[in-house]
Amino acid sequence: MLLHGDLPLAWAGPAAAPAGLAVAGVVYARGWRRYRRRVPERFAAPQLAAFLSGLACLCVAIASPLDEAADTKLSAHMMQHILLLTVAPALLLLGDPLLPLLRGLPDSLRRSLVAPLLRWRSLRDAAHALAHPLAALFLSSVIFWSWHVPVLYQLALRVPAIHVVEHVSFVAGGLLFWYPVVQPWPSRPEWPSGAMIPYLLAADVQNTLLAALLTFSDRVIYPFYEFHSRAAEAAALDDQVLAGVIMWVPMSLAYLVPAALLTIRLLSPAKPPSGRTAGLVLSRTRSP
Repeated sequence: MLLHGDLPLAWAGPAAAPAGLAVAGVVYARGWRRYRRRVPERFAAPQLAAFLSGLACLCVAIASPLDEAADTKLSAHMMQHILLLTVAPALLLLGDPLLPLLRGLPDSLRRSLVAPLLRWRSLRDAAHALAHPLAALFLSSVIFWSWHVPVLYQLALRVPAIHVVEHVSFVAGGLLFWYPVVQPWPSRPEWPSGAMIPYLLAADVQNTLLAALLTFSDRVIYPFYEFHSRAAEAAALDDQVLAGVIMWVPMSLAYLVPAALLTIRLLSPAKPPSGRTAGLVLSRTRSP
């Protein structure tokens, strides 16, 4: 069987991915340090730790033995998807990366390339539309379900370029999904915090449906893992059940825990609900 790691483009992954993530970490840390001096109450150690942890999760997902294991085990692939879709994007956004990433760029690059783009009204309008909760939920759902369709899923395993597109789209979909929930500073929420509860529950319902499909199916959904033998088919089916359980529990907790925290905040008499509490999902304080 030809795995995506055996193909010509595979050499680029192990070197390019960590290098790119390291550059992102340096750029963010540089910008964070500058804002730390100006607004220390806003940019503290937790923001830096969250963003760097998000980068570390991406590195584990795409540049560690987990990526190789994902070629042969569906359960490993589901763990990889959890990191790319939920854990890494949420941590990156908890680092309030919007301004530090811009400020961390070299001044010449920021002025010659980034500043003109930010002044482009059509681009700002498009970004605003994508960040709307309805658009974010819809697009992230399309990404989630599309790549789990057997034809596309197995194609990504065989073709390295498509596998890269899959990973990039997972991270992009995760960032879109978590943006309305985390609401990184200095953005403003589109919906009140209470609306984020059904938003998170809708995502959990989708995740539960796919997890149940993997757990209770009596056949191997992705024949790529069968290796064309009865023994391998039985092993692949067992691994598929494990993959379903992995999706069902950790990934559901990623949605249900923030929903529970939001519910507690809304029901707490000491902290009445407000639109700005959407960004407080993971127990951090924000200024107006």
